[in-house]
Amino acid sequence: MGPGPSRVPNRVLRALSAPTIGHLDPQFVELLDDTCLKLRQVFRTENPLTFPVSATGMAGMECVVSNLLEAGDQAIVCVNGLFGGRMVEVMERHGIVVHRLDAKWGSSFTEDEVADVVHRHPRAKALAMVHAETSTGAHQPLAAISKMLHEEGMLFIVDAVTSLGGHPVEVDEWHIDAVYSATQKCLSCPPGLAPVSFSPAAVEVIERRKRPVDNWYFDVGMLKNYYEGRSTRAYHHTPPVNMIFALNEALAIILEEGLEARFERHAHMHKRLRAGLEEIGLEYVPDQSLHSMNCVWIPEGVDDAKVRSRMLDTYGIEIGGGLAEMAGKVWRIGLMGHSATQANVDLVLAALVDCLE
Repeated sequence: MGPGPSRVPNRVLRALSAPTIGHLDPQFVELLDDTCLKLRQVFRTENPLTFPVSATGMAGMECVVSNLLEAGDQAIVCVNGLFGGRMVEVMERHGIVVHRLDAKWGSSFTEDEVADVVHRHPRAKALAMVHAETSTGAHQPLAAISKMLHEEGMLFIVDAVTSLGGHPVEVDEWHIDAVYSATQKCLSCPPGLAPVSFSPAAVEVIERRKRPVDNWYFDVGMLKNYYEGRSTRAYHHTPPVNMIFALNEALAIILEEGLEARFERHAHMHKRLRAGLEEIGLEYVPDQSLHSMNCVWIPEGVDDAKVRSRMLDTYGIEIGGGLAEMAGKVWRIGLMGHSATQANVDLVLAALVDCLE
C-alpha cells in the first residue's frame, strides 16, 4: 500500500516462473510482439514504436531524454515534485539546456503558466512534465497543454510511471510524443521493465539527429531493429525473457478487466480512502489528487517512523514516507492495480486509526 511495488497477482507470478527460452526463439518473438500490441492498447496509441525497455522506470526517462534531445538543445521541464526535478538532472547530464518551470510541491500547472514559459523560450525543442507525481500524489491534466505545445511546434514528453493502468493515459488523443512508465505501479507486475512509446514525429526527430545517441544501451535507433523486426531480429541485448512473460500476463489481466472499468475502480477506491482519511482528520497534500497515489500531511506531534513501523510490523501493511523536502511530513498511500481493493482500503484505514491512537 505504498508508492510501489504494488501487489502482484498470482497469474503474473506463475508467468514469471515459466521455463526460460531464448530471446530470438520464434515462440518468444511472437509473445514479445503480443506484449507490445497490448502495451499500445493500454497506452491508447497506434505508435509502432511502443516497447518495454529492459530496465526499471528511471531507465524509461533516460531512454526518452537521451534519444529525443542532444547536447546543446533547449528543453522546458515542469517541476512540482521530486521526479520533475530528476528529469532536470538527467537532461543536464546529457548537456541539455534546461528551462525550469517550478511550482509548489503538490500543486498542478495551469495552461496559462505553461503557455507563459513556452512563449518565453520559443527555441525549446521539447517540454516535459510528470502526469502522476509519485512524491506528492499530484495529478497533472495534459490535454489542453499538449494542444498548445503542438501549435508551437514543441515535442511533448510525459512521465506516466504512476498513472499507466490506473488513470487514462491517452497518448494519441493528447498527442504525446514520448511517454515512459514502469511495471511495478498500476500494471501490478514486478519491477524490471519500463514501457515507452514514441510518436512518428518523435521517431523522425531521432532519425534526424546530428550525432549518435550518447547512451548505447538506450539507443532507440538500434532497439527499433529488434522490437519492430519482422522476418529477422537484429540482436541488440538479451532482454529479461521472464519479465516479458510477466508483463504480458499483467497486461492481459488489465485488458480482461477493461480500461474504463479499471479506471473507475481506482477512482472509487480513492474516494473511499479519501473519505476515511479525512474523517480521521488527515488532509491531502495535492490540489488535484491522483487516485493511485494518496499523499496526506502527517498530523502535528505524530512520529512518522513509529507509525509506519507499527503498520508494517503489526499489520503487514507498507505505506510510504515523504521524499526530499517532504521527508517526515507526509504519508504516501498507494492504490495501484491489484492493491486497489475495498478490503485493502478498509484494512489500511483501520490499522492507521489504531496506530494513531
